[in-house]
Amino acid sequence: MGTIRVKLVRSPIDYPKDQKATLRALKLTKMNRERELPDNPAVRGMIRKVAHLVKIVEVKE
Repeated sequence: MGTIRVKLVRSPIDYPKDQKATLRALKLTKMNRERELPDNPAVRGMIRKVAHLVKIVEVKE
């Protein structure tokens, strides 16, 4: 499996605690921060939960 590059593009202020916790688990703690994460079902599920706050920048194969 490859990697996924994810960027935090919207602030988690006024969103539920579980979504904030998901962003912390993804290590997306500040605006415009990008992380390269493994492409597996667990990470995909976390990204789906906060899809309205993040943007997938690039998918490497």
